[in-house]
Amino acid sequence: MSLQIGVPIPPALSMRYGHSSAGRAWLSSLPGLVQGRLEHWELAVDLAPGALPWHGHGGMVVPVRRTDGTAAALKVAFPHDEARVERHALALWGGSGAVRLLESDAGTCALLLERLDAGCSLQSVPLDDAAGVWGSVMGQLSLVPDGRPQWQEFEHIAGRAEQWSDDLPADWEQLGRPFPRWLLEAALEVCQTRGAVGRRSGRDVLVHTDLHFLNILARETGTGFAAIDPQPMIGEPEFAVAPLLWNRLGDLPGSDPAAGLMQRCLDFSTAAGLNSETARQWAVAREVENALCYASMPRHQGDLARSLWVASTLAGRTLDGLPPAHDLPEPGQAGG
Repeated sequence: MSLQIGVPIPPALSMRYGHSSAGRAWLSSLPGLVQGRLEHWELAVDLAPGALPWHGHGGMVVPVRRTDGTAAALKVAFPHDEARVERHALALWGGSGAVRLLESDAGTCALLLERLDAGCSLQSVPLDDAAGVWGSVMGQLSLVPDGRPQWQEFEHIAGRAEQWSDDLPADWEQLGRPFPRWLLEAALEVCQTRGAVGRRSGRDVLVHTDLHFLNILARETGTGFAAIDPQPMIGEPEFAVAPLLWNRLGDLPGSDPAAGLMQRCLDFSTAAGLNSETARQWAVAREVENALCYASMPRHQGDLARSLWVASTLAGRTLDGLPPAHDLPEPGQAGG
């Protein structure tokens, strides 16, 4: 399948969304969606011959140029809750710490964005330097809620934790108790304390909940880095640290990866002015939730092992029988 304008749909995206009727319907509509936005926003495709558009888990990004020659990026996402609220978060940030939103179309989940350097992410920056960059970006993104209407669109992190208090034990039982009860209890304790209604306080900010290394790209202008794909929520900023801890496990020290993981939590939290203990707690809960998700998908046993290693290590007792940290797959590398 390829677009009428000659832009190919990345095969990985076709594979991901070809397994459901909704996904196949979206793939079939994608040529028209992209063509419609190109015409409406008067954009010219800026792909080299034979090159594939960029893509993430939830959509496709086509490099384009505006009528004045300005480089931009057209993103068309599969319609889902996170994609529908992305435009609201980007509008609130206004290009400070995040990619700048130029145009949006709610009906097609299409965004016209500032062009970033897709080949230069925080993934390739040494961790000691990456902490400072991440902390700076995190500081810019941590907006305090105000009276603007976009704030009504976001789910609250504490509310998500309250939901997990019910869902996690039910899923754990349904999936045949795929890991020890004590690890489930560690996550539930976090949910019951940090998810309490009283936690919805003056510390609440707009949180980019998927702020890992690959989601922070250099600006083409050479003026620093900006975040993409925010999956925005409102709540404690420490919720944002977790994705840093389940990525780049290969960079942990070989002699004591568990201590290295705890140190990374401390280093990145400190760089952003956050509480590392709160960040550790949220990471335990988030990784237990991830583990239960992977446990329901037989082809993701590597991802399950990674989530269990991170969650149990952060909880203070690395589970026996798991592969060494450096043998665990990066997110997106395991499973089909």
